Amino acid sequence: MVLANAAETAWGRRAGLRLVGEVLLVALPALVVVVGIAQALTALTGRASGPAVAAGFGLAAAGGLAGLAGSVPVLRRLARVMPLDPGSQVHRLAMVLTVGLVALQVVTQLTSDVLGQAAAGPSLTRVDLVAQEIPFLLAAVVGVGLWIRRSPSATARRLGAVWPRPWQVLLGLAAAGLFYAFGIGADALAQWLTPGLAQRVSAASGRIFSGLGDPLGIATIAIAAGVCEELFFRGALQPRLGLLWPAIVFASVHTQYGLSLDALAVLVLALGLGLIRRYTNTTTSALCHVAYNALVGVGIGGLGVVPAIGVEALLLVGALAAWRRSAGS
Repeated sequence: MVLANAAETAWGRRAGLRLVGEVLLVALPALVVVVGIAQALTALTGRASGPAVAAGFGLAAAGGLAGLAGSVPVLRRLARVMPLDPGSQVHRLAMVLTVGLVALQVVTQLTSDVLGQAAAGPSLTRVDLVAQEIPFLLAAVVGVGLWIRRSPSATARRLGAVWPRPWQVLLGLAAAGLFYAFGIGADALAQWLTPGLAQRVSAASGRIFSGLGDPLGIATIAIAAGVCEELFFRGALQPRLGLLWPAIVFASVHTQYGLSLDALAVLVLALGLGLIRRYTNTTTSALCHVAYNALVGVGIGGLGVVPAIGVEALLLVGALAAWRRSAGS
């Protein structure tokens, strides 16, 4: 990321960094292809199980797709539907990394029992969660060229990290309530249509987050995931890769939901956050994400439903009134 951003600067072009970047944009996916094929051949010679062989060839396919996505001819076609620049190494690298990530996640889901491994694995600690989310934050700020192409203030503006207006704060909180209601409905639908799979998803998620049920753990989930993920997916990626593709990438990294209706619900929620980012800013979408995670962690049920509906109505009315006042001024 540093090299790709440096190659976009005047001194980087003079130093020949664009040529180095061109080589790496081809070499890195090619290396993944070689590693995948070697893994598959090793599994074949060692008479390993079919999934191990498929995982190796799947890794090679993921590398091939990533390399193809970063080629200029493909990016020229993608530029017809995405607001990206085929000549930018930063944009090409973004496509290489995101396509490779999604392809690898699909291969992992198809060749291993992700839900079973999650249900039998260790629970996340607060430190684990922060360590898991910090790379998204780093990828966001480095990816847009902090201290290379942009100053800290310009980086914040590029990421959409601005001071929100009052109506945007109210909108973010109101949207979090609507997303929470949607999530409850999607979970009920999954329990009805695919009860066995829904039970496995619930067991996997419950195991992963079982150590984060205390107030500090809930706050860590809400803030770390809400801020870091929004800065990366909606702040850094969406303005260059459009609304749909970053949402798909976002859904793909939530592996604890497997290939289920819950994963589809995550995609819908990602699109909703993307729309908030498009029409407001990343700060508002992050606020919504943080509030949504907090609601999921705390839960609303029983006698709390009626007051929650009342609060939701007040937030919606307040957001509309504040927006009209802001538009009028």
